[in-house]
Amino acid sequence: MPKHKLNPSKWVDLYADYLFNYTISRVNDTIVAEDLVQDTFLAGLKSAENFKGEAAERTWLISILKRKIIDHYRKINSNKGKAEVKMDLNFDGEQEGSWLEQKVADNSDLNAENALENKELGLAIQDCLTKLPKKQAEVFIKKTIQGMETEDICKELNITASNLWVIIHRARTSLMDCLENNWYKNE
Repeated sequence: MPKHKLNPSKWVDLYADYLFNYTISRVNDTIVAEDLVQDTFLAGLKSAENFKGEAAERTWLISILKRKIIDHYRKINSNKGKAEVKMDLNFDGEQEGSWLEQKVADNSDLNAENALENKELGLAIQDCLTKLPKKQAEVFIKKTIQGMETEDICKELNITASNLWVIIHRARTSLMDCLENNWYKNE
């Protein structure tokens, strides 16, 4: 029986500040740190079924975040992003984890089938965006799609940076749920 259980609905409240502080001390860039923490939460949601309960929830999230930070530096230091390296922690029975590296295909090698799939995904994302609450959709589009700076969005919408971060996290969580229910099942 697992010693620990996941409670994703409380991650932002319980761990966002801790994960952000951990990240900012390693990447020294607020925007990158925010994105890496958000990516950590998203990866945690995607792989929640793999959580065995052997580690505390925060420890598990930190291990995901460490891989995200490693991937970030590998990506910016790899031949201008041409060959991204993916790292996974593989557990074999009672052994401690071992790192597996594999080269990820270059995105410029997309074929017609991948282009069609990407177009379908784009349409699915647009459809899911319409199902979000208005403010979540607005903040998500400004930050993630339009690439606006956090400070500019906060001024325009009269919200704090931490509020913006929570809104984006909730939007991404809702989008992922929507995509899992409406797009990934159709593949």
